[in-house]
Amino acid sequence: MAIGRRGLLAAGAGLLAACGSNTGRSGGGSLTQWYHQYGEPGTQQAVRRYAAAFGKAHVTVQWRPGNYDQQTAAALLTDSGPDVFEVNGPTLDQIQGGQVLDLTELVEGVRDDFNPAVLGPKTYRGRVYGIPQVVDTQLLYYRKSLLKKAGLAPPTTLDALVDAARRLTTGTVKGLFLGNDGGAGVLGGTPLYAAGFPLVTDDGRVGFDDPAAARTLGKLHRFHTDESLLLGAPADWSDPSAFLQGLTAMQWSGLWALPQVRKELGDDFGVLPFPADGGRGRPSVPVGAYGAAVSARSRHQEVAKEYVKWLWVDHTDYQEDFALSYGFHIPARISLAEKATALEDGPAADAVRFATDHGYAQPLLWTPASQTAYQDALSRIIRDGASPERELRAVVRKVSAELDRVKNAKKPS
Repeated sequence: MAIGRRGLLAAGAGLLAACGSNTGRSGGGSLTQWYHQYGEPGTQQAVRRYAAAFGKAHVTVQWRPGNYDQQTAAALLTDSGPDVFEVNGPTLDQIQGGQVLDLTELVEGVRDDFNPAVLGPKTYRGRVYGIPQVVDTQLLYYRKSLLKKAGLAPPTTLDALVDAARRLTTGTVKGLFLGNDGGAGVLGGTPLYAAGFPLVTDDGRVGFDDPAAARTLGKLHRFHTDESLLLGAPADWSDPSAFLQGLTAMQWSGLWALPQVRKELGDDFGVLPFPADGGRGRPSVPVGAYGAAVSARSRHQEVAKEYVKWLWVDHTDYQEDFALSYGFHIPARISLAEKATALEDGPAADAVRFATDHGYAQPLLWTPASQTAYQDALSRIIRDGASPERELRAVVRKVSAELDRVKNAKKPS
């Protein structure tokens, strides 16, 4: 799963020239800060305003279009990269390679106030390498009126979801939209967690080496055989337009879509976690968070860390503003999420509760190689009806080898 503000992944490739602005005060040298290109109006102006208020260094904010994760990965290997940067990680290889600084000291006294679902993947061997900025989550949106007309309750099990999607499919409306690829890209490990199987166990082993996991993934192919999935929509899963235009009765999308859905549909919608499956199953909600990190190649490491603490630990007003004023996200700090008026009732409050009670994030030990192996297998299971048992056996072998590799890597000095 790659989630964040609209997926936590940017598109494109290469190190591109980015716009920058010199902001802040002089005194502690100069810092360069990178952000990926947000789609929400006002975000760029806000982060420049935050930087301008920092009194101990001259901060240059750069807005980076293109494949941001690829850009930062390449920049961390050079002396020309940022001092402070937003990251959908850091990755395990970046931590083990000593490319990012240990920021544990920055969260002393408030560590327990950060949502553990998003702080955990930024923590390695008890040390924190990134400070979460916001929590993003994905949810199942459904039209109350269409379910009522079909005599259906909101589905709370995977079998009920399959049945509801089939019964809600008519000549003009499909029952469910999971993205134009049929769901393999966006769902990721969510169905496994809904069946009670983590991607990686707490002791660093493959978490889904179980026949029940294969049975759950096999059920996802029924959406295709029932022809209940919307495919070829004008916009993909992150955009709620298919749901709003009545092309589908249910859609998997992000929390960021909620204000638009509420504006156009009023009270005629609800949100759900991905439903549980099997005897050990539980509802599942994928969460993710971009975080602030400091490059180990920074020539101003101490002031860079001070700036990150100032912005993403001390300035709770900026954190709340960043989460709720330019899009719709859950603050990474539990105390801020609890008092946010925009999240107090209705589907927004449900989303916060689901993320708190059922949220999971990809574990740090889940490497890109593991992700690719699993994603390819999931696509073959969902779309082609490939044997889930055979596909998962191959994935287990690949992931086991990856886990052995990363566990044997040296601890960063």
